[in-house]
Amino acid sequence: MPTVFSANRSSVLVDGSPVEGLQSLVFRVVTEREDIRAIGSNERVDVIFGLRTVQGELVIRSAHFGLDTLLQDRAKFQLVTSLKRTEGTDDTRTLSFDDCYVEGKTFQVDAHGSAATTYAFTATRVREE
Repeated sequence: MPTVFSANRSSVLVDGSPVEGLQSLVFRVVTEREDIRAIGSNERVDVIFGLRTVQGELVIRSAHFGLDTLLQDRAKFQLVTSLKRTEGTDDTRTLSFDDCYVEGKTFQVDAHGSAATTYAFTATRVREE
């Protein structure tokens, strides 16, 4: 049976402060890789792995002035998310993103008048606690 986390019960903290208006958190772990080719063949025989980083995005309804300041100052922060299942269960999963930097920001207003800001960030690693 799959574990289904509830967005309404989960939370995200930036340097210990809750992120209000969070719409989504998306991240991916990226590992550099180089293929080792077989001589005289078009197939690889091995793989060399390199740098591993985390790339993510936070979409926030309106804006988050703390993240705006971190972007402006090019300052490091920690992001911690607590994922919780539906009501009636105590199942949680905590993810900690270490040595984060805000790399970019996009802003949009849709036809219904709602504003959203997307903050792109990178992290050295993500740990599950």
